[in-house]
Amino acid sequence: MASANARHILVSSEEACLKLKQEIEGGADFGAVAKEHSSCPSSRNGGDLGTFGPGQMVPEFDKVVFSAEVGTVQGPVKTQFGYHLLEVTQRQD
Repeated sequence: MASANARHILVSSEEACLKLKQEIEGGADFGAVAKEHSSCPSSRNGGDLGTFGPGQMVPEFDKVVFSAEVGTVQGPVKTQFGYHLLEVTQRQD
């Protein structure tokens, strides 16, 4: 069965999400940005969501996590919770 490890940053606006993505692409550390800006409880772990399988996260998350290239920052991804930046850190298909 497929599984993935990912980390994310959750913010309330697309604008904030795009700004943070630009910072990360400019060299800022994803985990440090997550700790400072993410509104998700996972922020204290640098946005790390641990290991999960298909269907354990909201559909918008699954679509990205199980198709995106490992190690690239994806987003903004809009869900019912807000706007996310996602980075798949590991995946087994």
